[in-house]
Amino acid sequence: MRRLRRAHGVRGEDILFDLREFRLPDGRELLLYGHAPHEGEVRACLPPAPDSGGGHLRWHPLRREWVAYAGARQGRTFLPPAASCPLCPAAEGRLGEIPFGHFEVAVFENRFPALTGAALPVELGGIETAPARGRCEVVVFSDDHHAGLGTLGEDRLALLLEVWGVRAEALGETYPYVFPFENRGEEIGVTLHHPHGQIYAFPFVPAQARRAAQAQAEAPVIEGLLRDAGALVVEETEVAVALVPPFAIYPYEMWIAPRRRVAGPQALDDAERQAMAGLLGRAVRRLDGLFGSPMPYILTVQCAPRGFEATFHMTIDIRPLRRDAGKLKYLAGVEQGTGVFLADVLPEDAAARLRAVPAGEAP
Repeated sequence: MRRLRRAHGVRGEDILFDLREFRLPDGRELLLYGHAPHEGEVRACLPPAPDSGGGHLRWHPLRREWVAYAGARQGRTFLPPAASCPLCPAAEGRLGEIPFGHFEVAVFENRFPALTGAALPVELGGIETAPARGRCEVVVFSDDHHAGLGTLGEDRLALLLEVWGVRAEALGETYPYVFPFENRGEEIGVTLHHPHGQIYAFPFVPAQARRAAQAQAEAPVIEGLLRDAGALVVEETEVAVALVPPFAIYPYEMWIAPRRRVAGPQALDDAERQAMAGLLGRAVRRLDGLFGSPMPYILTVQCAPRGFEATFHMTIDIRPLRRDAGKLKYLAGVEQGTGVFLADVLPEDAAARLRAVPAGEAP
């Protein structure tokens, strides 16, 4: 058990959370984060994961970007009943990934990784390849199977932001790009309903992330956006803002950003973290209330790639997949074939509708 401290400039060090470190039977790392020290006896868990041998990368010469191949992911768990959920706390008759009866936030190495430290080179004639060396982690937001970012309290969301930051900082020492994210809803391919996200640590900076970082290195794009947002603001505090970007590519897309430029969640101070947590929970509740049902979405935490820390401005981006009640936003021919998005809802209209949805506090 370790009690971790985070330094925040001249204000000294604040004790923010406790960490319990554990090794699963197959050697994968399990980290349990909480406001209180984690206690509890170890229970039975899933047997060791089969050795996947690691994946590999192939260079796409037309797109000028890497494609990752990991055949072992075909066998990953697919929509099990709640009684067999591998992310729920260990209990009589259920084997899962986390061999404890309770936890706050849990992080462990993915059983079915796309990137792994064990990846080996693959030779293919005429095709540029590289080993898919990296790390894929699962971040479980709660031990409650029926919870979600919209129902968790502000303090739990603040802890989650801290965990994202701690992991981004730790993985960033080895890998040049770290990407925390959450997929929510069967509509986008979620295979486990328990509230969770993932973190990918890449051995390269993906092309999209590099373009965004280079744009910010040329001009303070996000600072200008926050300064001139006007009617696009959904909610704001003294230190953070939730808004619809004026160039949103998904209907009802929302970004949450600190007013101060920081490279990632690891650099947020206490006030920023708490404000971002509150805005995040209310943003999800607004999206759920928009059409009266849980909104499928992709949430991404945009962190600075290595080398761009001084000019990058972190954001949490939420990309909803529903454009109206009962209607999904599909990426069809034009979007897939050209990369040009066709937006169905004007950002100004989206912001007005989202502001009108009661957000309240977590139940």
